[in-house]
Amino acid sequence: MSVRSRAARTTAFRYLVLGLLGAFFALPLLAMLEFSTRGPGDTRNLVAWRAIADDPALLRAIWASVQLAVLTALGMLLLLVPTMTWVHLRLPRARRLVEFLCLLPLLIPAIVLVVGIAPLYSWVTYFLGNSALTLTFVYIVLVLPYAFRALEAGLTAMDLHTLSEAARSLGASWLTVLLRVVLPNVRAAVLSASLLSMALVLGEFTLASLLNFETLQVSINLIGKRDAALSIAVSLAALVFAFVLLLVFSLLAGRRRSAKVVLPVGPDTGAAP
Repeated sequence: MSVRSRAARTTAFRYLVLGLLGAFFALPLLAMLEFSTRGPGDTRNLVAWRAIADDPALLRAIWASVQLAVLTALGMLLLLVPTMTWVHLRLPRARRLVEFLCLLPLLIPAIVLVVGIAPLYSWVTYFLGNSALTLTFVYIVLVLPYAFRALEAGLTAMDLHTLSEAARSLGASWLTVLLRVVLPNVRAAVLSASLLSMALVLGEFTLASLLNFETLQVSINLIGKRDAALSIAVSLAALVFAFVLLLVFSLLAGRRRSAKVVLPVGPDTGAAP
């Protein structure tokens, strides 16, 4: 068999697998679209989709979930990126301990987390109010295992010690090293961790429901008891939004920086050598 024919068969097999996977994921979405647009008899309408904009409680839940997703991703990055960078540079022996602590939420069932967090949240709601945004604290803990793996892969792939020592020898502060050396080199890992965190928050139901907060998934569950078409329409819209978010983050992660990272001479001037 020639190299050209072998390459053609490999390409055909690749497209076949991709086509089967695409059909596997597309068929349920098409079924959801068909159900949400089903009208009397064989007619089609967008009544369920228009009802999304006419439901104030649903809109508040969607906005709360979007805010939660953004706040959770930002909080996770503020917590993990400096901590993991410091552990890699100064405390390499603590890497296993940090990894174990970050993976603990995978070992603890959600119902057990709720039992442990519910008494604490009585104080949180007392001081910060009964807002769904207070779920950010528990969601940061919930996304730690997934975000840790993504960031760990990015930090391990770069020569962190050499780059940080070069920046420090040029007079850069630790904050400058973190912002201008570490983050640009782990941009793909940061985007992956953020995407995983936001996707998990947008799809989380158990903690929000048991802690009595109104989020997107809780609203979908409640709407499904009175209007199945509307709940399917909201679910499909959430899936499409997550897919678009994944596509945007993938495009951002795939872009190559045309300029190299500039190391500053000093922490105050920020001038290039």
